[in-house]
Amino acid sequence: MISILRRSTPAYICLPLLIICALLSFNVLRQTLPELGSGALDFSAAPEAGVMSAIVLQFSVLPRMAIALLVGAALGLAGVLMQQVLRNPIASPTTLGVASGAQLGLLLATLFAPGLLAFGGEWVALAGGAISLLIVLSLSWHRGLAPVAVVLAGLVVNLYIGALSTVLILFHQEEFRGLMIWAAGSLAQNSWDDTLHLLPRLIIAAVIAGLIARPLGLLELDESSARSLGISVRKLRLMSLGLSVFITASAVSLVGVVGFVGLAAPVIVRLMGARTLTQRLLWAPVFGGLLLLTTDLFLLQYSARLPSMVPTGAMTGLLGAPLLLWLIPRLSLKGASANAGNMTLQSARVPVSRKFLLLSVLLLISTVAALFVTQSPGGWLFNDTAQWASIANWRLPRVLAAAGAGILLALAGATIQRMTGNPMASPEVLGISSGTAIGLIVTIYFSTHVTVPMLILAGSLSAVITLAVLILLNRRTGFQSERLLLTGIAIAALFDPLRSIFLANGDPRIQQVIAWMSGSTYYVDFPTGLGALLFAVMMVVLIPLVARWLDLLPLGRNVALGLGLSVNKVRLVLLGLVAILTAFATLIVGPLSFAGLLAPHVARMLGFSRALPHLAGSAMVGALLMITADWLGRQVLFPQEIPAGLVAALLGGAYFMWGLRKY
Repeated sequence: MISILRRSTPAYICLPLLIICALLSFNVLRQTLPELGSGALDFSAAPEAGVMSAIVLQFSVLPRMAIALLVGAALGLAGVLMQQVLRNPIASPTTLGVASGAQLGLLLATLFAPGLLAFGGEWVALAGGAISLLIVLSLSWHRGLAPVAVVLAGLVVNLYIGALSTVLILFHQEEFRGLMIWAAGSLAQNSWDDTLHLLPRLIIAAVIAGLIARPLGLLELDESSARSLGISVRKLRLMSLGLSVFITASAVSLVGVVGFVGLAAPVIVRLMGARTLTQRLLWAPVFGGLLLLTTDLFLLQYSARLPSMVPTGAMTGLLGAPLLLWLIPRLSLKGASANAGNMTLQSARVPVSRKFLLLSVLLLISTVAALFVTQSPGGWLFNDTAQWASIANWRLPRVLAAAGAGILLALAGATIQRMTGNPMASPEVLGISSGTAIGLIVTIYFSTHVTVPMLILAGSLSAVITLAVLILLNRRTGFQSERLLLTGIAIAALFDPLRSIFLANGDPRIQQVIAWMSGSTYYVDFPTGLGALLFAVMMVVLIPLVARWLDLLPLGRNVALGLGLSVNKVRLVLLGLVAILTAFATLIVGPLSFAGLLAPHVARMLGFSRALPHLAGSAMVGALLMITADWLGRQVLFPQEIPAGLVAALLGGAYFMWGLRKY
């Protein structure tokens, strides 16, 4: 052991984890079987009849420990392969959408084609994970698989998959009630079957990875150098990525999504001295297995003291997001800058006044349709003013709230895009929406009497905290756009494990929380809707105060400084404005809307290039988008409803996955 410690630094972190695992294992075993004897661990014969503790030990606790080691090792190995092939230190099954794609594939098969599961859940998961990865790679291929491009594409795919999963959960809660615990990353076992299923696959994958380790090491060179040494780069990439997706799918099909182990293990062992690929292939699975086992044993040890059940996969996600926040300032993002030139489009021949008139007409039509046109069991109906009392009570508040939220999100998105020079930025990417959502969910679950002022305070406070984290982590780099966006991604990553924890517990309040998270206007009353719209209109009136700043920032930092703009102070003020806009919008329609992405982009396509018309046009498009989304959600699956935020996310996400490849 001493010689190993001298040769390989990662052993210094693996050895303490091993000791912690041993101590926690002893405590868990002692709690499970107080009178622990040699007979309890005799696997040659079945435990004595009536000795329930021995049965639990042999067929639940010990298999759970074994599967934790194997799943952690599998994800660690998959993370090493992804990071090596893509030359991206933040690539992992979680950040690239492979794990969530595999999970969605299993959920769809469970609901619509259960017969496919007879061939093996891992193959269904493999298909879902492979499709997700292919989408991410196709979206970022034009930028040479640059780290920021890959991760942003992964974020968009993850958000879209999250929206699809939420739709399934909304309409099939009873069918998925038991699956929610598994989907959050549950390692609970009742036999050795999963262990015996994963072990040979992991061994085969490890052997293949060892055989291709030497040519994989050459990928650290540029492609031309690797080809000159006789390496088929394309085939090697396909083989390595296919192997990593297969390993991930095998693990996800058994235990659900286990967050960030695939990111943490390769990064930490590299920081601890595993410089060569062979060393990382050896130490990352070891560390990943020990990390997941330690986390799971800790939860088993102290689960009785926690206020609710915490799935292991969700806990690793909570631990991994701070690691990503710590890692981002240390990344080298050369060649990943967004093209600011994409922010300025040539003015269209149609005068700006006519474009605003067109948007006004469309907005009026959508509002009239949302208020008066609806379906009934007998067909389509147009309700005239005779039914105005019911319309004012039930539909008008939703239209007002949707319009206000759309305006606020559009203004926030347009501000971020012009500030960062990146047309793919939005409140969702910056993490403000997710930060606000975290504060609101925690308030709902841990408060005995929830009031609207309390939610407003909690949402605003969490938005300010999110903003403070963004400022703290990006102050030294001058709020560089790439690092700012990646910091937002890490903050948004905190939301998924928290959501998984709450979904897995089956709390009676989960229906209201799911409806709010999906962007529903179900619970909006008239004062709330009117207040949202008035606040949004007030924000639109204040646009001229920041228009000059947003005209200069897309020109670049040096140009803006040369024109007398205090760039850092201006960005701080704008970030604060974005936090306020997003916090209020999230309070109304939840965090799962792509309105902050879609509305500013459509406004640019219409030719609104300068800041003032761009923001005003974005506000009108945002209102139009959310009103239309709310109306469509009430009609498409009548009498059931799809929340407005989900409709906007499904439409906007699909559009942006198509449009992301252009930037």
